[in-house]
Amino acid sequence: MGSIGNKLGAELPAKYTPVAHHSLVTNDFDALKFGAAASLQLRLGVKYEDAVISDSFLITSPYNEPGHLLDLRRLDISDQLLAKALTVLQPIQPDYATRDYTESFNWQFVMDLLKGFSAAEGYEWKERDFYVVTFRSQLQPTADGERLHELDWHSHREATESGGLLKYWFGTKNEQFRNLANCIWRSREDARLGGLGQWHKKARAAARDLYVSIEFTTLKLTIGDGVESWSIVDWKEGDEEG
Repeated sequence: MGSIGNKLGAELPAKYTPVAHHSLVTNDFDALKFGAAASLQLRLGVKYEDAVISDSFLITSPYNEPGHLLDLRRLDISDQLLAKALTVLQPIQPDYATRDYTESFNWQFVMDLLKGFSAAEGYEWKERDFYVVTFRSQLQPTADGERLHELDWHSHREATESGGLLKYWFGTKNEQFRNLANCIWRSREDARLGGLGQWHKKARAAARDLYVSIEFTTLKLTIGDGVESWSIVDWKEGDEEG
């Protein structure tokens, strides 16, 4: 199933991890960001033919709305499984906005779930690289919250249309107006394509008025054979996605 699934992911959906319709899950931002509420969309251990309500669109951000959902039919099996595992991603440190990125989230739990999904599907996970972009920011105290939301909402919709954004997470600004956001992409090329839209251009143009500072970091998430190991390191020129 593994070798075939890589070629025909849209025709061979993951058999034991059907997805409930997104309307059955909350659209509360805090629950989606800090309670990993998107994971409630998964019907663990249930076969597709036994699922009462199943869907092909996965909540992968704090935006539980049409246009912001990941179409799993566009992904191969490995990307489907990682996207589903990433529904449990949430911060485990209160100072995630300034703390080391790898230490800030429940990455090991994500990997344990991914390993379990792969085993349930009889899927042989082969080492893969994924492209991660983090955004550490400090807002202007006078930043227009409605404008920020508008820019982010439309930019995420544009990125989702590219098909390769497996997870988008952003936190809530702290007392110093600092925050962290991150995107986990199927590949660097997907990230490039996902950022070409008009709303991304508008967001970049508005940055000087909304932020004191923004720091972008590009990282490589490597998940080893059988999900027996994983690492997150700086992305270097010449790195190729697996």
